[in-house]
Parts: sequence; C-alpha cells; structure tokens
Amino acid sequence: MSACLWLVVPAAGCGSRMKAARPKQYLELAGRPVIQHTLSRLHGALPAAKLCLCLDDNDVYFDPSWVPFSPWQRVSGGVERMDSVLNALQAIGSKARSDDIVLVHDIARPCVLPADLERLLDAVQRGPAGALLAAPVADTMKRDNGAGHVLRSEPRDGLWHALTPQGFRYALLRRALEQAKATGQQVTDDASAVEALGLSPELVVGRRDNIKITHPEDLGLATHILVAQRASDYSF
Repeated sequence: MSACLWLVVPAAGCGSRMKAARPKQYLELAGRPVIQHTLSRLHGALPAAKLCLCLDDNDVYFDPSWVPFSPWQRVSGGVERMDSVLNALQAIGSKARSDDIVLVHDIARPCVLPADLERLLDAVQRGPAGALLAAPVADTMKRDNGAGHVLRSEPRDGLWHALTPQGFRYALLRRALEQAKATGQQVTDDASAVEALGLSPELVVGRRDNIKITHPEDLGLATHILVAQRASDYSF
C-alpha cells in the first residue's frame, strides 16, 4: 500500500508584526483572504492530500467554505508553531502510518507554485531525512553588534533561506518534534527539529517569490507576485 499524503497547515498565529486588526491569514489579498489563496494553491497541486488545518480555538474569522479539501480536519492550534504541528500529528496518530508523508506549509505563503511542490514531494519520497524548499542566500549578510551597527560581514556561501513546505515521513517528524518539546528546544521550523536528531534534510531549490507575508508591505508584494504568476500562465 502506498504512503498517504498529509498536509499540515498552521494557521493559529496572531501575526503581531503586521500591526493589523485581524490575523494576517485573514487579511485581503487580491480580493480574497490570504488563507483562501494558500489553501487553493495547495489543493490545486495536491488535491488528494488530507488536510489538517491548525486554528485557534477562539478564532472568529474562519469560514469553512474557504477549504477546498475533502476530507479535512480542524486541529487546535498551540502557543507556538511547533505546538500546532505536533497537535496535528497527534490528532492523526490513529490513522497515519509511520511512512506516510507529511508536508507542513505556512498559511502566510500563498505564492508557492505547483512545480516546487511536486519537486519537494519527489525529494521527500526518495530520502530518509525529509526535505524542504529553500533558496540560496543572494544578499550580503551582516551581523550586528547588538547596538544597531555592523559587527562583521558573514560569508554567504552555503547559506540558504528556509521556505515551506517542509516534508518528512510521519514517524520521523513526530519523533523529532516530541523530542524538541521534551528537551525545551525552540525550533522555528520543522527541519530544525529533524536536524537535532543528527539527520540532514535535503535542500530543494524553491522559487524566491514563495514569500511569507509577515510585514505590512508584504501584502502589496504578494499581490504583484500573484498577478505576475498568472500572467506567466502557471498551472494552479
């Protein structure tokens, strides 16, 4: 029996850096909320995936009609992103097999393209340590001195920006996140938890326009990206 594909999408954050009246996943982007764009993009590329959507229990903005997946499951979000993902993995524990594939994607990345998703999925299926979309660092990197001035320049050779989705076999990802939580390790992405087990996930080159909406100006940038992608006749 072939492995099932699960999509875990954390969407319980408040997006404080956006300085908006509602969480960033519910802000309007090209006529629709960010969350609807992201879920639509994922469904277009991976329609057979089983979705776990992590939402705050007190979320008053969410509309189930935005979810194109069937089946899908709502899961309680946690305090941190890692907690939300772990809640989802535990929620599907009675249905998921150890070798099932889990892709974790940020709800605030609505511009991911199908081709990147396909290449990532292929890498996860091939390798034992999982894989993540990433982009090589192109800018000069500076380290500050703690007071807003340059301490030194950092070599950018071998540095990558971690993107999402990130994908792993179910048993591996759950073990990595449970260990991170048990040891108090603070991880900002799923790959960090897997790395802490001594493994090296594969870096899959992803497009730089797979941006994460974090700051107010990112909404305008994402709007331009969506328009440009549609004009380029990508399949969504």
